[in-house]
Amino acid sequence: MRLSARVDYALRAAAELAAASGGPVTAEQLARAQAIPGKFLENILTQLRRAGLIRSQRGPVGGYWLAQPAEDISMADVIRAVDGPLANVRGERPEHVGYEGAARSLQQVWIALRASERSILESVTLADVASGKLPESVRSLAEDPGAWAS
Repeated sequence: MRLSARVDYALRAAAELAAASGGPVTAEQLARAQAIPGKFLENILTQLRRAGLIRSQRGPVGGYWLAQPAEDISMADVIRAVDGPLANVRGERPEHVGYEGAARSLQQVWIALRASERSILESVTLADVASGKLPESVRSLAEDPGAWAS
């Protein structure tokens, strides 16, 4: 799985918003906290706002905040907001891609890959990331990545 810089930055900014408790956070504060290029971050924040994941307010006391509790926003939600579907093949859902001959079973591999990604990314919320308290299944896999393949 390859994550774009856009996804990485979006998840880092969203985690900062989840950790914030004192009102709106400015784009400049987010950029500084996570070393994200400002102009790039502004585009990401616009995408997150359009997806309904964050809200914003202009003015001297303005900034950004999560539109819903951090416990209700998964990593998958953020990724979909800035990068589209979790796993696609040449821009298509795996169910809509067909192969012939020796490559016929690739479609099943792509479907299984998407299901595996979803099982992790939909179970981890911004609250989990911000608090460092990841679900046990994720912690176990991170501690022993080879165990899953056994």
